[in-house]
Amino acid sequence: MATPTFDQLLEAGCHFGHLKRKWNPAMAPYIFMERNGIHILDLYKTAAKLDEAAAALKSIAKAGKKVLFVATKKQAKQVTADKAKSVGMPYVIERWPGGMLTNFPTIRKAVKKMATIDKMTKDGTFDNLSKREKLQISRQRAKLEKTLGSIADLNRLPSALFVVDVLKERIAVAEANRLGIPVFAMVDTNSNPNDVDFVIPANDDASKSIELILDTVCAAMAEGLEERKAEKVDTQAAGEGEAPRRERRRAVRRNDDAEAPAAEAETAEETVAEAPAEAAE
Repeated sequence: MATPTFDQLLEAGCHFGHLKRKWNPAMAPYIFMERNGIHILDLYKTAAKLDEAAAALKSIAKAGKKVLFVATKKQAKQVTADKAKSVGMPYVIERWPGGMLTNFPTIRKAVKKMATIDKMTKDGTFDNLSKREKLQISRQRAKLEKTLGSIADLNRLPSALFVVDVLKERIAVAEANRLGIPVFAMVDTNSNPNDVDFVIPANDDASKSIELILDTVCAAMAEGLEERKAEKVDTQAAGEGEAPRRERRRAVRRNDDAEAPAAEAETAEETVAEAPAEAAE
């Protein structure tokens, strides 16, 4: 897991903040200076915080838990979708459906509805409907796919949220905070870092900056998933190695059990043979 160097962060434009008049005073610890009315972020702090967030995300992925990526702003949509798919994580890049976390059972019902429509298409029920009904159902399916298709495999609440631009995704952050779900986020100078558990101070408007940060955290998560896979293989191999040993122990016990009656019979014979001799004496 390699953290980007200072030069890489600089080249991607991660240091550019917002205009001084738009700043959030809570971001003061992460601001290096002001230049031409624009705040400049401290990239050394960005690198340290990114390293910390990547390590935490790696351990979540290694534990087999899900991280929900949220980025609905234009310049972050596609790159977020691509990176989340690469590590098999759910994501939201269209409008955040209100209550997605706090009212999760209702969202799951909508996802199940999508699965039901797919089942109708496969078993031929869809073909028996009228043209108007087909059109309505197709439109409903397309709408559900657009908003919820990327979270179809999310059967339970995610273990963490990764957010690009906490100001834009404030509803998602508020829902996660209410449920105690850890929030990882790219936080710019105009945002409030107090609602975020793992703050990554960085420019959340430039596509290069977003891509570099997502690259780093997703690479860490991919490492965690690989380690999880390797551990599973080792456990299976150990289990397979244990099986012959268990079988050998069973065989030994079976032999012992088989030999025990024979030994008892021999002892009984000896006792019977000795008894007359003792009587004669």
